[in-house]
Amino acid sequence: MACLRCWVEYETAKTIVIRNKVVGSVFRLIQFLIILYVIGYVCVVQKSYQVNDSVISTVTTKVKGTGFTNISGLGAHVWDVADYNIPPEVTSYTFTFKSFSNNSYCDCTEGSSDVRGNGIQTGLCVNYSETVKTCEVLSWCPLEIDTDLPENPLLAGAENFTVLIKNTVTYPKFNFHKRNILPDVNSSYLKQCEFNRITDPHCPIFRLKDMVAEAEEDFQTMATRGGVLGILIDWSCDLDFPEHYCGPKYSFRRMDNKNPENNVAPGYNFRFAKYYKTTDDVETRTLIKAYGIRFDVIVFGTAGKFNIVPTIVNVGAALTFLSLVSPK
Repeated sequence: MACLRCWVEYETAKTIVIRNKVVGSVFRLIQFLIILYVIGYVCVVQKSYQVNDSVISTVTTKVKGTGFTNISGLGAHVWDVADYNIPPEVTSYTFTFKSFSNNSYCDCTEGSSDVRGNGIQTGLCVNYSETVKTCEVLSWCPLEIDTDLPENPLLAGAENFTVLIKNTVTYPKFNFHKRNILPDVNSSYLKQCEFNRITDPHCPIFRLKDMVAEAEEDFQTMATRGGVLGILIDWSCDLDFPEHYCGPKYSFRRMDNKNPENNVAPGYNFRFAKYYKTTDDVETRTLIKAYGIRFDVIVFGTAGKFNIVPTIVNVGAALTFLSLVSPK
């Protein structure tokens, strides 16, 4: 009988009305804060009614510009993007020396090398002087000589070079594709435009000096010792709005360390070589240690679009919050 009574019974909560201005005001304030949190933070700030996707991007660049120098030993020269260093040629595969020994014997192993050395040991122990012997190594000669950097960069006019950035992004979840070069742009426009945040914010051609200046750096100072400048392209978009509202946002920032108190190996440089053969068929090379500014293009972004599933989940969570402070 007890089980049957439980089956046919129905219970309701008892509601008590408290007529008190303080209690009523606190109750309505809590309800208001919950509604404000759901609408203001969950919906507007977090956009929790959307599903998100991360950007997939590809970038190509093309630099244009011409410089002129008139340096003692090199003479007058016009420099473009394919021709900007002419140090003297050096002969290849001659011999230099390391691993000195103050006696008549030195331990030389053919084919071995030292990470701080300059070549591969031939296995021969040869005279360096009348009293010193050394291991002979196969190496490029003469060795590189580090000298003090000049006060000004060689290509001071490079600050007026321009770079064309071609960037294509995809949000695969939404089948969304777009370029930073707008669909209505033609070749005539690209030949004369230059990026300016106010007058021409959609032009994909940037002047090097302007990018460095936006990073609060001086081009000539940075180019002398080298450095790394980040070109940041933000493709964060709300795809609930029309496509033309989704576009790149450019910013520039120096990426390498310039802290004067902890600045071991500052700046940026790299080595590369150009190879030649002389008239007597001897291979030579021009070794170039170049200091300059490296531009890293970094693309990032997240896109969101309305979806019914997260909308229902968040509306349900909001109703649950309200039910906790609402009368039964």
